[in-house]
Amino acid sequence: MTKVVIIGGGPGGYEAALVATQLGAEVTVVDRDGIGGACVLTDCVPSKTMIATSVRSTYVRESAKLGLNVGAEPAGPCSVKVDIGTVNARVKRLAQAQSDDTAARVVKEGVEIVPGEGRLVDPRIVAVGDQRLRADVVLVSTGAHPRELPNAKPDGDRILTWRQLYDLDTLPEKLIVVGSGVTGAEFANAYQALGSEVTLVSSRDHVMPTQDVDAAKVLEGVFRRSGMTVLANSRAESVTNTGDGVHVTFSDGREIEGSHCLMTVGMIPNTANIGLEETGVRLDKGGFVQVDRVSRTSTPGVYAAGDCTGVNMLASVAAMQGRIAMWHALGEAVSPLKLSTVASTVFTHPEIAAVGASEEDVRSGKVDARIVTLPLDTNPRAKMNNSKDGFIKLICRQQTGIVLGGVIVGPRASELILGVSIAVQQRLTVDEIAHTFAVYPSLSGSVTEAARSLMQASPE
Repeated sequence: MTKVVIIGGGPGGYEAALVATQLGAEVTVVDRDGIGGACVLTDCVPSKTMIATSVRSTYVRESAKLGLNVGAEPAGPCSVKVDIGTVNARVKRLAQAQSDDTAARVVKEGVEIVPGEGRLVDPRIVAVGDQRLRADVVLVSTGAHPRELPNAKPDGDRILTWRQLYDLDTLPEKLIVVGSGVTGAEFANAYQALGSEVTLVSSRDHVMPTQDVDAAKVLEGVFRRSGMTVLANSRAESVTNTGDGVHVTFSDGREIEGSHCLMTVGMIPNTANIGLEETGVRLDKGGFVQVDRVSRTSTPGVYAAGDCTGVNMLASVAAMQGRIAMWHALGEAVSPLKLSTVASTVFTHPEIAAVGASEEDVRSGKVDARIVTLPLDTNPRAKMNNSKDGFIKLICRQQTGIVLGGVIVGPRASELILGVSIAVQQRLTVDEIAHTFAVYPSLSGSVTEAARSLMQASPE
């Protein structure tokens, strides 16, 4: 029986464990924090739970536009009071429940969980304290942690990482969010909706620079209309806890003050001091484990998955890397990881979801394709829901019409993108999507409408 030892119980680790035990391996997961890892306990699950509350808050505030006056004078504005202590208690409770459920399933499938920190002392031996676990295959799935700036050290009181937010018992009055990538944008949007006065600091000329430019512009417009202050081309030099607030100094000398500061300036892989380089596992200059498309490292028999590899740091990618590693290591047929089919979402309100080729790929000449963009406010279901911000963008190959990618900005874009993802994965054409029935009225109807717009008449 093949012995598999997995270091880290996050999505890359526990999904790999489930595959390996299904294939008959003897599987041990060495886990430090709890099955599900940071994704379930401190990052993805907690943040999306909190964001769900903020979205509901927005819907209630906007209910008067639909003829509902909840807790307000007739035709007057609707006010919402947020109990952040209750919100955070629910967030932590649901995160722990998800971790417990996942752990129970893993154990039920026959996986052994060893609490502690794993360290490679040999490509075939993992040390956990004084214990030595022998393995035929090792998977490193140790995740990553928030990056810190030298002059802006999080203290858990006023200067915070996103993992420290859920210990607050009062809502930040004036929250400064440093970093306007996906994480910063999500939290800035959520706390603005919950009632904080938010300032979002972006070192670039617009927020979410890695996202579709049109999508980022839509969201920035939503942010500003909600009352959020967005500071573009601003780089934080230092953040100081003043006792009753924070003082932020920028590289150009400007200064601002707030009650709290949330630092969202990237991630550092958890790869130090766990024996990787000593056993021949190659790391890049950022400390990320270098892997190929079937999750192999430079050391035979040692694989890696998830955020510690820096390969598109999404839970879905980590899970797929872990599965692929086990399929490959245990002799199953496997398709290498294909990042062009990965769907991603920014959980703002409205959401941004994207998959496959981007408009930038087309503009730069990387792919020869056609693009159509349909505004969401022309969709009948969107009108019914009073959803005005967003669009459907579809990209297809110039000659064949094969769908290469798409972007959806709107409510539940994370759900709507699945149809486009299937089209990209299965190499469907816009004609095939156009001939597919969509419910009327529905937001997904705009996907088929976009496909019809991209259909080309047959040559005579």
